[in-house]
Amino acid sequence: MTDIEGYQPSGTLSTERLSPEAREALAAGRADSTRRAYAEDRKAYLAWCAERSERPLPATQNLLIEYATHLTLTPRPRTGKPSAPSSIERMLSAITTMHAELNLPKPETKGARVVIAGYKDKRAKAKGPDARQRQAKAAVPTALRQMLAALDRDTLIGKRDAAMLLLGYAGATRSSELVGLDIGDLVECEEGFMVQIYRVKMKEFTDTAVPYGKNPGTCPVRAVRVLVSAMREAGRSQGPLFVRIDRHGRIAPPMMRHGKPIGDPSGRLTPDAASDVIERLADAAGLEGRWRGHSLRRGFATAAVQGGATMLRTARQGGWADNSTSLARYYEAGDPWEDNPVTGL
Repeated sequence: MTDIEGYQPSGTLSTERLSPEAREALAAGRADSTRRAYAEDRKAYLAWCAERSERPLPATQNLLIEYATHLTLTPRPRTGKPSAPSSIERMLSAITTMHAELNLPKPETKGARVVIAGYKDKRAKAKGPDARQRQAKAAVPTALRQMLAALDRDTLIGKRDAAMLLLGYAGATRSSELVGLDIGDLVECEEGFMVQIYRVKMKEFTDTAVPYGKNPGTCPVRAVRVLVSAMREAGRSQGPLFVRIDRHGRIAPPMMRHGKPIGDPSGRLTPDAASDVIERLADAAGLEGRWRGHSLRRGFATAAVQGGATMLRTARQGGWADNSTSLARYYEAGDPWEDNPVTGL
């Protein structure tokens, strides 16, 4: 048995199961990417236990220590390297939440987390390329201008990509939030657009004001208006704002795999596809480092700090919680040269 569906722990412990409706309700509280990752993590854990003839549930502390150790030593097929510490921590969470969904006692993970801490320390001391957590580069205004310069904005794809860059930056969106926008979510007003964005971590909509930019070439409002107008001329006046477009300018061309249609029928881009657009444009602009959809959100926060915006206003614009620790890091870091305490000593 390699999936939680249908899995029934043996023994005398309570095996009362959550109803399918309750499991679905729990799953709805997690982001799509987390649900997919948890499913894969659980499948891998159950398969590992089966290979060793171990009883996977309820998991003992020693079993989780062995599994965490296995993960620190075993190369993953996709990368040829062992999992990162953060990935192993997520895998532990997948296992502990599986216990909750099966109404089993929460397993003791303290020993496994000690293994992960030692693994982090070993990687750091080795000073290898994977020792530091990989983060998407911040798409600050200079980088945005370079990516925009790599676009042919006379084409429908170029119009779409320019709007994605500028609206994603101005709204400080995650990839899933950006591609989740519909044309009807943007209300034009005298100052620009009021955009209704569903913030996936907050689990609520925010009305985000996106004003006109001083420079027409980097103005998010003008870029979105150009895209919407071009899509209307191509016969699309409602539905997703950011859609698949082929090199012939066709909107939402059919996608097939093994003779079966795949992808959103409306043509809505996936979060991964949006990230691929950012990566492609960064590469075309000759920018080094790791560029993904999150680069736009990081770029907005970085520029907001450098521009002197208050943390509260930045949080409200980008859909961070008022007490967000992730946003606080940008403000605590500041400019490493401008705010350097060594200066003047």
